[in-house]
Order: sequence, then C-alpha cells, then structure tokens
Amino acid sequence: MTTYRYIARDFSGQVKEGLTQAACETDVLGWLAERGCTAVSVDVISASPARKLQIPFIGRVRSSDLAAVFWQLTTMTDGGISITESLEAIAEDIENVKLARILRRMLERIESGGNFSESMTEFPKTFNHLCCSLVLSGETGGNIAVAFRRVAEYFTNRDRLARKLKKAMAYPCLVLGFVVLIVVLIMTLIIPRFRELFDQFGAGKLPAFTRAFMVVYGVLLHYGCHIVGSILLILVISVIAYRKNRRVHYLFSRVALRLPLFGKLLKQAFMATFCRTMATLLKGGVPVLEALDILSEMTANDVINSVITRTREDIVKGSSIHLSMSAAGFFPNMLVKMARAGEESGSLWRLLERTADYYEEKVDALVSTIITLLEPLMIIIVGVIVLVVVVALYLPIFTLSDIAG
Repeated sequence: MTTYRYIARDFSGQVKEGLTQAACETDVLGWLAERGCTAVSVDVISASPARKLQIPFIGRVRSSDLAAVFWQLTTMTDGGISITESLEAIAEDIENVKLARILRRMLERIESGGNFSESMTEFPKTFNHLCCSLVLSGETGGNIAVAFRRVAEYFTNRDRLARKLKKAMAYPCLVLGFVVLIVVLIMTLIIPRFRELFDQFGAGKLPAFTRAFMVVYGVLLHYGCHIVGSILLILVISVIAYRKNRRVHYLFSRVALRLPLFGKLLKQAFMATFCRTMATLLKGGVPVLEALDILSEMTANDVINSVITRTREDIVKGSSIHLSMSAAGFFPNMLVKMARAGEESGSLWRLLERTADYYEEKVDALVSTIITLLEPLMIIIVGVIVLVVVVALYLPIFTLSDIAG
C-alpha cells in the first residue's frame, strides 16, 4: 500500500484535500469518483515500510499491540473513516504478523455482514470478554468510537501494570541467577585446586569446618545432576498438579497471596485491576453483575475468584455493592467506603477510577521498596557464600603449623 495526497473538487466546486492509501494511483482516482469528486492532483507521499521478518504462529499479541490498534481505530473512526477501511490500513502497517492475520480475518467477517464485536468473539485468546462487551455496548449505543477509546485505555493501563509487576519479579530472578553463577564458578575453578592441596595434608588433619565443607562439596559434585533433576521433577509435578488438581491450585493461590511483600504486591495489583476494570465496564454501560462475571474470568487465583463469586451472589440476593464487598472480607476498608460513596452519589465508576489511580501508585511504591530491599539482600547473600568458601579453604592454611606438628 502507498500513501497519496490528493486535491479534488466536488460537484459544487469546493476543494477537498487529504490523504489516502491505495495500491496505485488509479485506485485513488476511482475512490474519488465514487465520492463524486474530480481529481485535481494525486501525489505519492510514501510507500509502506518493509516489514520486519517474523515467524508466524510464534509471535504473541501483547497488550501494548492491542492498545495501539484500538487507539488507531479511535482516531480513524472519529475522523469519519469506516471501520473496514481502518482495519485494512492497520493490518497493512502493523508489524505483529499474528495480530495482522487476526485483523484480516475480522475484516473478512465484517465485509460478509457481521459486526465488529461478533468478529472479536472468534478470537477469545486475543480479545477477552471485557473487550467484546465494551464494543458491543458501543455498537448498541451507536457510538463505536467511544467504545474503542475505552478498550484502548483498558489495554494501556493493563500493559502499564504488567510492566510494573515484571519489573518487581525480574530482580529476584537476576539475584538467583547471579548467586548460582558464583557457586558454579567457585565449585569448578577454586575448590578443585585446594582439594589437591588438602589431599596431601590428609583429611583427618583438616579442621572440622573444612571437612564439613568438603563433604558438602563432594555431595554436590557427585550427586549434582540428581539434585538438579529432582528439583526439576518436583517443579514439573507441581505445575501439572497446579493445572489439573483444584485443591493444589487453591493451595498455591493462598500461598501466593501470603508471600512476604510479593503477596501484598499481588493483592494491590488485583485491587488496581478490579477498580480500573469495573470503572471501564460501568462507564461503558455494562451491568454490575456482568462486570463481576468478566472480572472472575480475568484472574487465575482461586482465592480472588471465590471472593468475586461470593460478592456477586450477595448482590443477586439483594445486597448493595459495598455491603457485598465488605462481607467478602477481602477488600480493603478504603475501597468499600469508596464504593459506598459511589453508590450513594450515583457516580460509582468515577470513584472507582480514582481508587484505581491510588492503588496503581501504591503498586509503584511497593515495587520500588522491593527493589530497594533486594539490593542489600543480594550483597549479603553473595558475601555469606564468599565468606563460607574463604573460611573453609584458608582455615587449614592458617593452622598449617598445627597440621604439620
């Protein structure tokens, strides 16, 4: 596709100027003729950039990709461009091969008589229930551009929150990898040389601490593969049990929420997601009960899922939203009070948006705290490992006179 700048006159003689994309200049002339315009000039602006090489079926669709698509749809539909033309232009320019293929499939469905929300339901792994509900409400209300904007805001906020959580989880993984690297280097480069020296002294003459250290080293050296294999086997069994067994899944969900710092981070991240999603759905005209159903589908934590289900059941029985949240015993008192104020004032979604901002700031602060605490912890762990190795290896040298006597 090539971008063209055109200048044309309509039947009344008014000059119209703008940009459009087409395969060739003839298509631009035909497009103008269909709109009752006579072309004055058609100039090439730019050709579509070359795509980056990607392997289909391997790439995944990220929240940032979807946010970009819906922001473009918002801008184009606000500018009077039809949905089919918008989808065609976005599918041509997007770099994600998988998402481009999905958009083209949606375009075919729409051109054959379907609507946008129906075409989204064919790809539940890409477009969740929340997106479909918001777009459907926009189609029903006759303002699809507003619905696109809300979906774009949702994916933007979700991507921002996901990056914060990844930032908090990446540092512990880096610490663990660094510690493992140090242990491997010590075991392969340093200890073997000292072991040859200790063999000359005789094992019985070495200090007790050094003998214990060498025993541990021997176990790790001879049974290291078995230990690593056992750990991997336990991890694989745990993952399978987590996915297949409901009791194990629920147990892991409870343990995750009770972890020091990280459990608190998961709770606050859920509160931010809960408030932001509820605000987005309620603002889009989605009923409260349907919004809670959508929220229950968006979490894999059984404890949180049971809390949302219990809250929904209480609302169905006739209880108010804030009382149902309070009875669940999981939501913070501040969130319950904000829900109460929102119900009484009739502006629940506005207060939930403000509460979401508050919890997102708390997530930011907690992530910073975790990283700040892990930095000295990493130094302490590495220092302890090095100290144990140095003491164990050099203690016989310090007591060399005793050993020789």
